[in-house]
Amino acid sequence: MVPGRPAGGAGSARRMRGLIAFLLLLVALPASADPVRVHMQTSLGALELELYPDKAPATVANFVEYVRSGFYDGLIFHRVIAGWIIQGGGYGPDLEERPTREPVKNEADNGLSNVRGTIAMARTSDPHSADSQFYINLSDNLSLDHRDRSPRGWGYCVFGRVVRGMEVADAIGAVPTHETEKLGDDVPVEPVLIEHVRIIE
Repeated sequence: MVPGRPAGGAGSARRMRGLIAFLLLLVALPASADPVRVHMQTSLGALELELYPDKAPATVANFVEYVRSGFYDGLIFHRVIAGWIIQGGGYGPDLEERPTREPVKNEADNGLSNVRGTIAMARTSDPHSADSQFYINLSDNLSLDHRDRSPRGWGYCVFGRVVRGMEVADAIGAVPTHETEKLGDDVPVEPVLIEHVRIIE
């Protein structure tokens, strides 16, 4: 079992628009590539994240743009597995998927590992399919790390870590879950909301 999300298709025009938007995102990142701090308020408490544009520039730029646009506000943690991961950033409380921009290139070969407290990108079986969904590791999940550049070995890109509020992540990981027709197992019985996400300037 690995972090994942439903697959989707896109046309060449959409890909081109996505590429242009992505290049603009990279230009918008601070030239110093200093860590970016993010405040994530959930219905169970606050998390503070530190993102690493020096290690995962495309991934951080992508995440920051979603944050600045308000994309994550009102979404939920839709996949919760105690002692493993909590995953969010794609679905609202009604389990409807929010439309996303084009996927970002997988930067899992950046030397960062899926250890407890890190934040990484969820994706489909396509290594380069991550868009908005992310997960937070509740334990050391080294099997999710980059091994090689084969489809099975690419791994999942770590791009930051929780610096405050890991107890909130653990609390989210402990909520009761159930099976749903749309998303299968591991969906919280009571929605855990991502109330708002902001860049700490």
